[in-house]
Amino acid sequence: MVGHTDPEEPDVTHPVPAATPPVVAHTAEPRPRGALWRPGVLTRTWREYGYLWCALLLAPFAFAYAVVAVVLPPSVAVTVVGLFVAGWVVVGGRLWGSLYRGMARGMLGTEIPAPPPRAPGRGFWRRLGRLLGDAAGWRAVAFNALSFPLSIVAFVTTTVFLAVALAGTTHWFWYRWLPPQPSSDGTLHRGASFGEDYFIDTPPRQWILIVTGLLCLFAWHRLTLGFGHLFRLLSTGLLGPTQGSLRVAHLEQTRGAAVTDADARLRRIERDLHDGTQARLVAVAMQIGDARDRLGTEDPDAVLTLLDDAHRDLKDTLAELREIARGIHPPALDGGLAVALETLAARCPVPVTVDVDLPRRPGPEVETITYFAVAELLTNVVRHAAASGAYVRVEDLGGSLRIRVRDDGRGGARLALPGASGGTGLAGLADRAAAVDGTVDVDSPAGGPTVVTVHLPLSVAR
Repeated sequence: MVGHTDPEEPDVTHPVPAATPPVVAHTAEPRPRGALWRPGVLTRTWREYGYLWCALLLAPFAFAYAVVAVVLPPSVAVTVVGLFVAGWVVVGGRLWGSLYRGMARGMLGTEIPAPPPRAPGRGFWRRLGRLLGDAAGWRAVAFNALSFPLSIVAFVTTTVFLAVALAGTTHWFWYRWLPPQPSSDGTLHRGASFGEDYFIDTPPRQWILIVTGLLCLFAWHRLTLGFGHLFRLLSTGLLGPTQGSLRVAHLEQTRGAAVTDADARLRRIERDLHDGTQARLVAVAMQIGDARDRLGTEDPDAVLTLLDDAHRDLKDTLAELREIARGIHPPALDGGLAVALETLAARCPVPVTVDVDLPRRPGPEVETITYFAVAELLTNVVRHAAASGAYVRVEDLGGSLRIRVRDDGRGGARLALPGASGGTGLAGLADRAAAVDGTVDVDSPAGGPTVVTVHLPLSVAR
C-alpha cells in the first residue's frame, strides 16, 4: 500500500465486457408496443403489413435469383469466363441484401449493419475464389430463398384475417346492397350466408359478426407483428455481419491503431533524442573541447568551471535518457507489476493507494500496457480531476485482468479527454487496450467520482 488517502472503493464485481460486440440489429426508432389502441401501435402494424406486401412482390424475383446463383456455377464450371459470371451473380446477392436491409430499416424499424466489403483477391484464381466464395453474397442468396415461402405464408395468413376483420365489422352497412338469396323455405334474404339457411340479416347476428371481425382484427395485428419479427430475425441473421467478420474488422482496426501508436512513439523518441539528448551531448563535447584548449593557457579556475558545467549537463542528459528508456520499458516492471505501480504511485503528487491482487503474473506485454494505463490515468487525476486522492486496484477476475482507478475529483472525464502528453489521452488508452482485445469503461458523472475500468487478458500469447 502506498499513500494515505483511500477513497471508498465499492466491492462490486462487474462482468467483463466482450471485446467484439455481438451481431445485434438495433432499433432505428422506438417501436410502439402493447395493445392495438395504444398510440403508434396501429401505425407500426400497418407499416409491417406493408413490408409483407413488398416482400411478397419481391419474393418471386428474389427466389429466381437464388435459383440462378445456385445452379449457374456447376453449369458453367467447364468454362473459366462462365465461372466469373457466376461469381459476380453471387456477389450481386449483396445488392439484394442492401435492398432488404433498407426495407427493414424503413418498415420494420430495425437498423441492420452492412457486412464488411468484399476483399479483392490478387491473382487469377484467388480473385475467382473470392467471387465464388463471397460469404455475404451467399447469405443474401439464402435469404432470398427462405423469404419466398415465408412471405407467401405471412401475406396470405395476415390478409385473410384482415379481410375477415374488415368485412365482419362493416357488414352491417353494406349487406343491404347484396343480391337477395332464397332459403330452403323460399323466403329471400340479404346478407352473408353460412350454409343453406343461416343468413346474417338480423341485429343479433350482425353483432356476432362484428365481434368476430374485431377478434380477427386483433389476431391480424398480432400475426402481422409476429411475421414481421420473423423477417426481422431472418434479416439480422443473414443480411448483417457475422461474428467472424466483426472479429476480423476489429483486429484490423486495433492492428492499425497499434501500428500508428508505435510509429508515433518512435517518432517521439527520435524527436526527444534529436532535440534534447543529442543537443546536450553536443554542448558537453564543446565544453570539454573548450576546456582542453584552455589547459595551460589560462586560469585553472575557468577550466574547472567549464568542466563543472559539462559534468552537470552530462548528468542532466543521463536523466533524460533514463526517462526515454522508461517510456520504452519501465525498469520498475523488472520487479513485478505491484512494485512498478507502487513506484509510480510514490512519484504521483496526489496521495495514491495501490492494491494489487494477482495470484499469477500477467504476460510482459500486458504488464507494460497496465503500467502505462495507470500512469495515464494518474496523470489525468493530477492535471484534470482536482482530486485529493486516488485508488488503484488490479485484480484477476476469472482469467482476465481488471484495472480500476478511482478518484474523488470533479468528474466529467470522457474518452476524448487530452492526456498528459497532449495526445489522445483516454481514447489512446482505449486503442492500446483494444490492441490486445481489452476494453476501457469510463464512469465519470459531473461532480465525480471518476472510475475508469480497464479489462485486459492476462496474456496475449496464443
